[in-house]
Amino acid sequence: MSPVTERARQIPPFIVMDVLEKAHQLENQGRHIIHLEIGEPDFPTPEVVCEAACEAIRRGETHYTHSLGIIELREAICAQYHKEYGVTITPDRIVVTSGTSPALFMIFSALLEAGEELIMSDPHYPCYPNFANFLGSAPVFVKGEEEDGFQLRAGEIKDRMSPKTKAILINSPSNPTGNLLSVDRMKRIAGLGPAIISDEIYHGLVYGQEEHSILEFTDNAFVLNGFSKRYAMTGWRLGYIVAPHEFVRPLQKIQQNFFISAGSVSQWAGVAALSKADADVEQMKQTYDQRREYMIQRIRELGFGLPVEPSGAFYMLANARHLSESSYALAFEILEHAGVGVSPGIDFGENVEGYLRFSYANSLENIKEGLDRIEEFLKKR
Repeated sequence: MSPVTERARQIPPFIVMDVLEKAHQLENQGRHIIHLEIGEPDFPTPEVVCEAACEAIRRGETHYTHSLGIIELREAICAQYHKEYGVTITPDRIVVTSGTSPALFMIFSALLEAGEELIMSDPHYPCYPNFANFLGSAPVFVKGEEEDGFQLRAGEIKDRMSPKTKAILINSPSNPTGNLLSVDRMKRIAGLGPAIISDEIYHGLVYGQEEHSILEFTDNAFVLNGFSKRYAMTGWRLGYIVAPHEFVRPLQKIQQNFFISAGSVSQWAGVAALSKADADVEQMKQTYDQRREYMIQRIRELGFGLPVEPSGAFYMLANARHLSESSYALAFEILEHAGVGVSPGIDFGENVEGYLRFSYANSLENIKEGLDRIEEFLKKR
């Protein structure tokens, strides 16, 4: 048998999945586990979205679509970005994808040559550098500061830039911190020169602040967005790219070869999400905010460090270095002894080793019980 390729052997695991799989193993043994590790909405997909999908099936919309996506969805995306950010984009700049993970692969493939550099924050979503390394480009990390919410600073990005720098990746609201980039920072980052890749998947889930799209500040940008988080549609696998005109045809060809098109039924569901689900999103957002406020208070009472209150997504990254030097070991200790799943900081970058990410994409009742269990665990420990 032929050996496994080096790139397949070297790609790191997604550590939160290790925690989840161990949690499932304990559940199969009869243990009751509280899941605060998963970044997945616990709400059902809005009924108006499900009805639109059923209607699409009844109409026979069950075949391949245009490789860029159905025009109705691309027009609806343009309308949303104009309504929410005041930016004008046209449907021919949009590529609808089967979620934002394929979108990342496609953008990196079209933009980054082997050896070229992509600057990103540390901490970051774990898959960003894994995608870059898999395709032969080089991730370059800029460390964020805890007191600053771990957000990127333009000056520090500039210090890490080199002739090989091709793009800067931003994520606001951020996974794992839940924090937002300010308007001033986004403007400064947009003015540095390289293309900006902006992951905007958590837009719409912001509390007490206002999110901004990179398209407000530059056209030299690629936007990643989708329906998984805001509309509780993770299983529908639907996302999109907004790209500069000159990249659309290359992205389209990658789509045609690797993915053909996004799912037809999911695309019609996406049209309904954008046009009919605002009230459902608002209700989910209010519920998330209640959970967020409760978790912030309890996390601090339990002795974890959280100097900046997160205001977006459904995460918070808390300092647990007083408990252990290994966030991986600590996460599994909490899982085993408290029956609570949390994500180890090392999954998100070396800069946050010793931190834990808590997700409030779970009911307030479960969050309360989970944090009560952690409190008991800490007392006994």
